[in-house]
Amino acid sequence: MARLPRLALPGHPHHLMLRGNGGQAVVRDGQDGESLLALLGEYAQSHRVLLHAYLFLPDQVHLLATPQAQDSLPLWVQGMSRRYVRGFNDRHGRRGTLWEGRYRSQVLEAGRWLLPSMVALDLLPVRTGLAPQPQDHAWGSHRHYVGLQPGRFLTPPAVYWELGNTPFAREAAYAELVRAGLDAATQLQLEESWRGEWALGSEAFVASAQKLTPRRLRKTRAGRPAAPRENPIKTG
Repeated sequence: MARLPRLALPGHPHHLMLRGNGGQAVVRDGQDGESLLALLGEYAQSHRVLLHAYLFLPDQVHLLATPQAQDSLPLWVQGMSRRYVRGFNDRHGRRGTLWEGRYRSQVLEAGRWLLPSMVALDLLPVRTGLAPQPQDHAWGSHRHYVGLQPGRFLTPPAVYWELGNTPFAREAAYAELVRAGLDAATQLQLEESWRGEWALGSEAFVASAQKLTPRRLRKTRAGRPAAPRENPIKTG
């Protein structure tokens, strides 16, 4: 079966993931993390992308972002990733590709699924055994949203601003969301949608988004079931 085109719908938040080729590390240390974050910020500005949240794992990069134009996401990822690979290879004395194929992309209904997706990213280092608590993982946006460390290049989404009338109230409310975690049904919906790179939202949202792209946004019920695929998000 031919692979479906990547999703890139202007004005809607997307969850993007890049994986290291063959499971190799793409962020080895703090200098790599600083370089990657700086390039994400630089190219987000030049290609009109709002970066809401990020998470760097040793072999994966997760991003929550809203493109402002049709070609914003591919240009952003292409420009950032090429520059990063050149610097990474020079610094670590390696050659060749760093990423495993193309990036994955999932479009989200902001009002229902953006905050749960942010929480899922914050909890991923804990679920995979990389950190005892979300705030203990150095390379993610969690510390910014709970008031522990100012974040660079981030644009808080509208649903975050709605959590409270003051910075302290928003930070406390978001910290409580992360502390409470996600129920099993929500986690399952996120994972199943992510595996297929399907749109995640209400029937009305998906129907509206479908008008913007010829790419199918939901799995069809008819036909032979698809073969099982590896879950690209590690769940421990």
